[in-house]
Amino acid sequence: MQKIAVYGKGGIGKSTLTSNLAAALAMQGKKVIQIGCDPKADSTINLLGGKPLQSVMGYMREFDEEPASLETVSARGFGGVLCIETGGPTPGLGCAGRGIIATFNLLEDLELFEREQPDVVLYDVLGDVVCGGFAAPIREGYAEDVLIVTSGEKMALYAANNIATAVENFADRGYAKVRGVLLNRRNVPREEEKVQEFARAHQLPILADIPRSDAISEAEERGMTVVEYAPDDPVSQAFFALANDILKA
Repeated sequence: MQKIAVYGKGGIGKSTLTSNLAAALAMQGKKVIQIGCDPKADSTINLLGGKPLQSVMGYMREFDEEPASLETVSARGFGGVLCIETGGPTPGLGCAGRGIIATFNLLEDLELFEREQPDVVLYDVLGDVVCGGFAAPIREGYAEDVLIVTSGEKMALYAANNIATAVENFADRGYAKVRGVLLNRRNVPREEEKVQEFARAHQLPILADIPRSDAISEAEERGMTVVEYAPDDPVSQAFFALANDILKA
């Protein structure tokens, strides 16, 4: 079982990349779980036909109790991907990071991995700040590898550098390691050069170069991943190539 956390600046497209990677892996016959670790709880929406999923924290807030079964807070999406969202507290109240930790503890109690026996688990994590609950996937042994999503934009690279540095600081404790960088193009000047400089500085490979594509927004308007909507499009081919690289490891 591969356990991979996808980190990146808010708005950089990590949920789009994670769900398309999950779909691409599923299309190759792999059993995949995607866990959205963002208070917005929209990581898996395009695997679920555009329908939002009841989050774990949302359920606990609404019913004032923990879900008794996995089925209550999960759904099967495209390709059989099992979708789960941690969610977060009421806006302005409480710590979203704690919601991630509470969700992970609950999933352990419900024996998620023992029941599902997945080939790949993907965590889609808000990565502007790698601390508290947002660091749980890499500090608590839930994820073994980290993928960092960035573009050539200044703030995306700033967040990517913070993430890489945080994971490097954990290295001597046996936590997760950064596997590589995913370049999600925004077509800014010198984009490839800037991202290559960042990758070299941290001795990381660029594992995927995702082109900017109208096909992604067209797919998402239909509540779909682009690999489902337009599998022959160049952007879908980039996701299939990434999935192949992941499976070779």
